[in-house]
Amino acid sequence: MTQPVKALQARTKGDFSAFEQTIIQRRDLRQDDVAIEIKYCGICHSDVSMVQWQGAHFPMVPGHEISGIVTAVGSDVKDFKPGDRVGVGCFVNSCGKCAACRAGREQFCEKGTVIVFDSEDDDGTITQGGYSQAIVVKDHFVLHIPDELSLADAAPLLCAGITTYNPMKQYQIGAGSKVAVIGLGGLGHIAVQFAAKMGADVTVLGHSESKREEAQQFGATSYEILRDPADFAPLAGQYDFILNTVAVDLNIGDYLPLLKFNGTLCYVGIPSDEIHFNLFSMFGNQANITASNVGGIALTQEMLDFAAKNHIKPQIEMIRIDDVADAYQNILDSKVHYRYVIDMATLK
Repeated sequence: MTQPVKALQARTKGDFSAFEQTIIQRRDLRQDDVAIEIKYCGICHSDVSMVQWQGAHFPMVPGHEISGIVTAVGSDVKDFKPGDRVGVGCFVNSCGKCAACRAGREQFCEKGTVIVFDSEDDDGTITQGGYSQAIVVKDHFVLHIPDELSLADAAPLLCAGITTYNPMKQYQIGAGSKVAVIGLGGLGHIAVQFAAKMGADVTVLGHSESKREEAQQFGATSYEILRDPADFAPLAGQYDFILNTVAVDLNIGDYLPLLKFNGTLCYVGIPSDEIHFNLFSMFGNQANITASNVGGIALTQEMLDFAAKNHIKPQIEMIRIDDVADAYQNILDSKVHYRYVIDMATLK
């Protein structure tokens, strides 16, 4: 048995004008399931990328930054009840048995993590995401939203929040750390808040003067404009950790010398093209380059609790369901100011 719910689907690859409202089917509750009425869903650049991807399944219901209210729970569910404020992030299933899953790193499941949309679930169905009225999810992958966070503010944290929080925890950012954040967009403005509240000295590395004041409001202690190679030299050896939050092709070899000995530059923004740099830019300080992919369920809950306790929230622009196609184009054109969130009450 299944239950019909209203949703917004992308009908064909890359055609934002082809979004249409439709009816999809959600499974009936299993013993370990939680049924959720979706109140808000954030829009992430990854949603846009998936709609453009040749290998995706269409029609597709995107959305992986989901917040809402529990409406029902399965008979084996102990940690949730109807009326609870909850969220669902990037993935909704994993094997639960492999080394990655046992370590709380479900995003690296050796059998394959089931993404919240456009992914094959264990029953053979293709998952459909959060641009819909409701969703049914295994309880392990549901998160409590603390009362101090609004459901609208919580939605982007379920991707952008954990994407920036995870590497900072992994590299033990805290009091005494000197951190630089490349970019102050949808990821960067959240990263600055996390790093500052962890006790780090935070610098934003930008390309224009326009966001200096906002960077300081988010907790940055300095803002450096890097346009030309000569702008980098005064910052050599300054930072323990650099988080690259932008999805553009930077000359990353210019940034590596800014690290202290054995410092780390971590990618969370994914450029569309390959990166190229001269290895000699790493030799002078034994620099490390790495990347980070969201975070496990337990760490995501920790992130939400940390954000609530420390008054961290994303800057959002609320939109109606009819505005999704325009929002996608604005994201591609770099016209979005931080994060879009869809009010799912506008799905009629």
